[in-house]
Amino acid sequence: MIKQTHKELISNFLASPSALSMLRELEAILEEEDKRRQQFYLDEITELKKVEFINGEIIIHSPPSKLHIEVCGALFRLISTYVDSNDLGFVGIGTLMIQLTRNDYEPDICFFDQKTASQLKREQTLFPAPKFIAAILSKSTASRDRGVKFEDYQNHGVGEYWIVDPQKRVVEQYLLQHDKYELVFKAGKGEISVHSIEGLHFQIEAIFDPQLANQEMKRLLLNQ
Repeated sequence: MIKQTHKELISNFLASPSALSMLRELEAILEEEDKRRQQFYLDEITELKKVEFINGEIIIHSPPSKLHIEVCGALFRLISTYVDSNDLGFVGIGTLMIQLTRNDYEPDICFFDQKTASQLKREQTLFPAPKFIAAILSKSTASRDRGVKFEDYQNHGVGEYWIVDPQKRVVEQYLLQHDKYELVFKAGKGEISVHSIEGLHFQIEAIFDPQLANQEMKRLLLNQ
């Protein structure tokens, strides 16, 4: 199935003689959805569980597997080691919630550059769109990571998006080019550069190998 662009969707909508009544119905639906979203902020957000608000639905995630935790932790340490030692911004992990126009997500890993990070408050619980997001795939999240989140991050100007597959030990790197994500790199071996973070590069295998991750972190610190 070929996805329609926003302009095509709007054009088809306006071509319908029922456009006005459809618009009013849509406004009512979205108004009710916003009420649920405000209640979601009050009732569901805690530091103890990973939960998201996506297209009007509250998504409560299952506890992650050991493999997911290991891969997420390794990638976080690689990025945060370099960012922190060079004072380049702020790296979030796990239950940090980003607030986009309609939806609220808790990416596995995200990076805010120094300009944005300097404006963040220590008590802040809802964050703007970051420069970089990495999603660690699991069976329960893969369709959203490649679907609604992919589209939403793209539309909100997240400049770099990684999809990391722990089972296949492969990283897909997408960069925002002309307002669309382009797959610029996909591999399970070799060196990868984080385009959003100047100077940061490491061996892809380090994401999946704790010993190699430790070696790469030492290199990143020694090369400062």
